[in-house]
Formats: sequence, structure tokens, C-alpha cells
Amino acid sequence: MNKMTFPNACQVMRWHFHPMGFEGSMDAPSSMVARLFDRASGETLIAIAGIPCATVMNAADVERIIEAVEAELEAFIPPHSLSAYG
Repeated sequence: MNKMTFPNACQVMRWHFHPMGFEGSMDAPSSMVARLFDRASGETLIAIAGIPCATVMNAADVERIIEAVEAELEAFIPPHSLSAYG
């Protein structure tokens, strides 16, 4: 099974959410804060704290985080607003 460190997992998430900006940071030993932002303005679209994670994760863990962020994003931003991102 492929394992990746937290920084590498964040890079995968940056690629996934491009062209939106993505930042991820550990806020506790087993959770993270994820922030999606507009690259042009720097404006935060959504920030989610307390997402379960680890310093080393497998691909399924990263996919679970991506799905959680997407679900939160869809709950707060109408789909027609996201069309500008691609």
C-alpha cells in the first residue's frame, strides 16, 4: 500500500483542487486544518478544522480527506459558483 507523508499528501490535495488554492496544516497530532482559497485574490473560500489525519497516510486516507473537503465546499458554495474554477 502506498504511504505518503503529510506534506506529500497536501501536495496531492493541491493538485486535486487546482485551480483553487489549497493549504493544509496539522492542528493537533491527529487532525488538520484545510483551507481552499482563490489564488488571484487570496480570499478564503472555506476552512475546515479538525479533519482526522496522520503524519503518514495511505492513498485511501487522502481520498477520504478530499471527499470531506468537497462535501463541505458543496454545502457552502452553490455549484454554479464553482464553474469559474473549472
